[in-house]
Amino acid sequence: MSQYFDLGGETLWNPSNGAARLFLRQVEVFEAELGLPSGIGPMRNDESDIDPDAFAVFVHALLARHRRTGHPVVLALSEGFVGTVVALARRAGTAIDWERLETFPDGPQSDVQITATGLSAPPRDGGPWATAVRARAAELDRGMAR
Repeated sequence: MSQYFDLGGETLWNPSNGAARLFLRQVEVFEAELGLPSGIGPMRNDESDIDPDAFAVFVHALLARHRRTGHPVVLALSEGFVGTVVALARRAGTAIDWERLETFPDGPQSDVQITATGLSAPPRDGGPWATAVRARAAELDRGMAR
């Protein structure tokens, strides 16, 4: 059995039931963390429709949050989800403003960790961060069924 994540009648992803269930639970977590709807609809009859406008806003907010943290545990916990969302965004044709995301974030950093050696902060140069996110998304995209 599998489930379908669709956008405008096109299937973007057709994961197993277990992968879809875990992904949708993570969607709920990040919607709560960001205070935004993801645009990923509920699973009904093995199908979830994606609202492209809400999804684009969610993708940018998720990436901005990911960019603002240097906390190693938060990064580890979110890396797979962020990569999956970016892979879906690529399949959906969602434009991502990588140039803006690569700049050092304005405003407060989130989820920093103070250690004996100092503060865990996001890297000042966002190029390697963006490259790593895109590489993870590409890796996951190769393994995602349509």
